[in-house]
Amino acid sequence: MELIVKIINRFKSVFDNKKFQRNFLNALPFWIGAIITGLFSVLYAKLFLLAENGAMYIFHKASWLFFIITPVTFVLAWWIVVKYSPYARGSGIPQVTAAIELTNPAHNYKVNKLLGIKVIFVKLISSLIMIFGGGVIGREGPTIQISASIFKAINDFLPDWFPKISKRNMIVTGAAAGLASAFNTPLGGIVFAIEELTRTHFNFFKSALLTGVIIAGLTALNLLGPYLYLGYPEISGVSYWLILIIIPVALITGISGSGMGKMILFIFNRKQKLNSNKKKLIYTIVCGLAIAALAVFIDSRTFGSGKEIMLTTLFTKEKHLEWYIPLLRIIGPIISFSTGAAGGIFAPSLSAGASIGAVISGWLHLSGSETNLIILCGMVGFLTGITRSPFTSSILVIEMTNNHNIIFNLMLTALIANLVSNIISRHSFYDQLRDRYLNEILKTESQISENEKKSDR
Repeated sequence: MELIVKIINRFKSVFDNKKFQRNFLNALPFWIGAIITGLFSVLYAKLFLLAENGAMYIFHKASWLFFIITPVTFVLAWWIVVKYSPYARGSGIPQVTAAIELTNPAHNYKVNKLLGIKVIFVKLISSLIMIFGGGVIGREGPTIQISASIFKAINDFLPDWFPKISKRNMIVTGAAAGLASAFNTPLGGIVFAIEELTRTHFNFFKSALLTGVIIAGLTALNLLGPYLYLGYPEISGVSYWLILIIIPVALITGISGSGMGKMILFIFNRKQKLNSNKKKLIYTIVCGLAIAALAVFIDSRTFGSGKEIMLTTLFTKEKHLEWYIPLLRIIGPIISFSTGAAGGIFAPSLSAGASIGAVISGWLHLSGSETNLIILCGMVGFLTGITRSPFTSSILVIEMTNNHNIIFNLMLTALIANLVSNIISRHSFYDQLRDRYLNEILKTESQISENEKKSDR
């Protein structure tokens, strides 16, 4: 009995400790945000899969309908973004990095344009409409912006008496938790935060980041069960000579990934000259018709995130693809992303890299295990080419497949892809989009300020 009393008193003294109370209050918003992020990620994943499967069901019943469905859904997804939340367009990762740049006393209020409750719903609705119409997009980038918005909203709702918590730390943790729950890759979420979102100052919020990623991941895991984003592809008895194939695969995928990003940015620059929404509407309709034509007349695998391509090539006997599939998986995201609707580029990039690996493996008549390795290297190379985040790309693919024995092959691919992608562009696709968003916001603010001065006169 005395032992129980001592234990109770011990716990009471801990909870009465002011330092403990302060630390608990500091951690509480991160924990709440992580739980909500995990729940939202699961809901979004299920809705996204339902919409993607629905599109394929209709396609196999009456493919010609997509000459109507795709343009209509593309226009609707684009219009919702333009009308209600312009910065909900595209992936979401550049918006998060731009928001992190703006989290200072002078620009704090501008973060509301990039992250918020309205952004969450517009992002969700627009991307689901896009994927139902056959858009070549993913949900991982949108999940990151949604999760960062959830954490920011919690920070905004904290009462005045609550201990002050850095908005920057909340946003970074939210983004990392979003990636971790989207792919079920906790290490990937942490590395992504360090490599892509912050690059410095990790020590100031490492505890919050780690707990946020873990709680969000566990929430998703408990709802979806123990799963890997892809699974356990067979990779055994692989010869060392395959490095002679891995190197050219890294070169090809690195250049292809960087080139795809460069092409999207080129189209964005050209679209800026379309000075009316009517012209942009026509462009969006043309994009929808183009995607529908590629799917109907060439191959239905033009549609969607491309996850089915990864699963088929890694886990069935149909490991080798036709030469034109990589072209479709590169052209598709360029067209879809350039419309300005919501949708990510992570999964399409992974599927493009996987298709390149599968085609090359088929040409060389590699075995099943050898093909699997080349496919995974292709995924890492392409994702690195567009994101310039070699460690994140490597860790994500390792965690997706639980194949730690090929870590050196994947990291070699990432290193080569990262180096060679600089030939196409010195700056990553996300960095250039981030700068574009920052310039847009600051330019808009300066115009408003000038108009206010004129009205005062």
